[in-house]
Formats: sequence, C-alpha cells, structure tokens
Amino acid sequence: MFDSPILVVGSTGKIGRRVARRLRDGGLSVRAGSRRSDPPFDWENPSTWAPALRGVDSAYVSYYPDLAVPEAPAAIRRFTEVALQEGVRKLVLLSGRGESNARRSEDIVRDSGLDFTLVRASWFNQNFDEGQLLEPVLNGVVAMPAAMVREPFVDADDVAEVAVAALTDARHNGQLYEVTGPRLMTFADAVAEIAAASGHKVEYAPISLEAFRAGMTEAAGPELANLLTELCREVFDGRNESVADGVQRALGRAPRDFSDFSRAAAAAGAWQRAA
Repeated sequence: MFDSPILVVGSTGKIGRRVARRLRDGGLSVRAGSRRSDPPFDWENPSTWAPALRGVDSAYVSYYPDLAVPEAPAAIRRFTEVALQEGVRKLVLLSGRGESNARRSEDIVRDSGLDFTLVRASWFNQNFDEGQLLEPVLNGVVAMPAAMVREPFVDADDVAEVAVAALTDARHNGQLYEVTGPRLMTFADAVAEIAAASGHKVEYAPISLEAFRAGMTEAAGPELANLLTELCREVFDGRNESVADGVQRALGRAPRDFSDFSRAAAAAGAWQRAA
C-alpha cells in the first residue's frame, strides 16, 4: 500500500518521535526529518526541504519552534509549494489550539492543493515529564502565567495515534481534528494530581507574564522565553476552556485521562531525580 517512505518532520520532537515509532511498528518506511537526519531537514534552511521531500508520498509536519511565531505561515506556505513540486500528495499538520498564526498555517495547508489532515492539539500532558515543566515539577513549584484558567490537557500518545491514522487512512483526508483530553483542569489541578501520583510535594504558583518571561530567560535564554511568554499571553485568556471530540472522531475511543498519565509517569520514575 505504501511504496514510498513517510516523512516525519520533527522526528525527534515530543509527537514526532511517537509518530515515527508507531509507523515503524506498523511495518512502514519512515524518513526522519531533523537537522541530524540523512538527508537533513532544517526549517531555517529551505534548501534542505526538497531533498527531504523527494520520493515521499505523505508527510507529518511539525513546525519548529512553534506555529505561534510570526514567521510560521510564510514558512508553511513555502513548504507546501516545495511539497507540491516534489510530488507529495498529503500533509498531516500538527497545529496548536487557540493560536492565531497556527490558524493561518492551517488555512495555507487547506488551500494548498494537497490532501491534508489538520491535528489541532491542546497542551500536552507530557509537558510535565518531558518538556519545560519537568524541572519545575522536580523542584516542587510549577510557576505559570495561567491564573486559574482551565485547559483540557491532551496525551501525546493520543495526538500521535491520530496523526498516524491520518497518514495511513485516506478516510481522514480533509479533516480537522481538534484533540483534547476528556476534561478541563487548571494547572493547580494538574500539579495536585502529579503530587498525589508521585508522592512528592509539588505546588502551583500563578505568576505574571513578566515574571514568567524573566524566569524563562534565566533558564532557557531570551528567544525561547519570548516565544513561550507570547504563546501564554495568547492562549491563557480562556479561549481554550472547552473539551473537543477530535480523538473520539479519529480513533473511535475516548482520550486518555490526565490521571492515567500521571500515575503511569510516576510509576516509570519520571519525577525521580537521578541519584
């Protein structure tokens, strides 16, 4: 059925590596798309795009650093043009819920002439054990500029499973799947569940955007700090305080609950400091 490899752009990322693994486990050929892959793929170097896309029928696309940044729509437009030139037939775009530039990028893919599926995701559960929030959890205080805004945290494995279904089944062509978890939670709720599952004292501290920017600048540098601060400014205004049915529509089952994630992560030692 699949004679050519499937390109996974962002193959080392939180979702991309799960997509690549699921495709390989299903016996499909995967072409990794990262700066260290062969051929390499680098969003900042458009000359790498055509070689990575050559001979590929479909591609999973995750934009780096995030579709929220102002330059993302122009890059996605150019990428779709190169994909068409190289004979690619389908793109599965990972998008972000509540992000205006992500919506613009979705529209570009939708109007590109390619078959497509859009996977619009809420905040990942795994941000707490694989991403920027791991160290704060280990330190006992998760400080975020989210006040008591509620978020339907979604599991990265659910997002990856939806993306793989879209890549491997034409019935998903033309679909927008807004993928969330099954319930709304504040960051305080999420942190409390992590504390209960891990047996460690962890607290949530709501802070201002500028305090968040200052802390992130010290921890990760000004570029990432500015990106995350502006992303938080945009999405933590209550716009995402609703549960969507993308997982159910795409997979025919309920999404994974945050409690299941936190118990499994704790059992795997995610929140234990290395000796």
